[in-house]
Amino acid sequence: MEFWEANFIEKQEMWGFEPSRSAVLTKDFFVEKSIKNMLIPGIGYGRNAQVFRDNGIAVTGIEISKTAIDMAKKHYGNDMTIYHGSVVDMPFDTQQYDGIFCYALIHLLDADERKKLISDCYKQLSEGGYMVFTAISKKAHTYGKGNFISKDRYEIFEGVKMFFYDIESIREEFKDFGLFEITEIEESFPFYLIKCRKR
Repeated sequence: MEFWEANFIEKQEMWGFEPSRSAVLTKDFFVEKSIKNMLIPGIGYGRNAQVFRDNGIAVTGIEISKTAIDMAKKHYGNDMTIYHGSVVDMPFDTQQYDGIFCYALIHLLDADERKKLISDCYKQLSEGGYMVFTAISKKAHTYGKGNFISKDRYEIFEGVKMFFYDIESIREEFKDFGLFEITEIEESFPFYLIKCRKR
């Protein structure tokens, strides 16, 4: 069974219901920029979506785990479109979004998948729209642990392969996609908050 599906079945609301710090900061930023509709690739069971919806932003999600989608509907109602599938198969619609928020997902992909995700998100941004990614930093205590796969990428435990970012790798991967700000942020792990704008 797919890793995330198995995890959501077993652990259910494993991160609780409070939105992540990154989600709250991004919500403030999106409200300031008058974002009206947004996409959350890897929406999980919706804990990071509600803070945007509470501020009048329409949210669409993509989620690989059917169990997580069912949990999102249970907790947050049926009026949010969530596409069932992997972000590597984007796009799921032809919609252009004012904002995209991708939390703690990109570092779980390999180099080609990361490149495609960034490009696919950028393509679905409306002109002047913003996309915000959070990515794990090399400062995380898990960096260099587990099985080495390739430069800065390790299999931390069965089924979870992580790429650890630094400023250089962020600039390299995002430079063609309107990158304008990189901030370090502490959550459960040290993350980077990466902001891009479509010009």
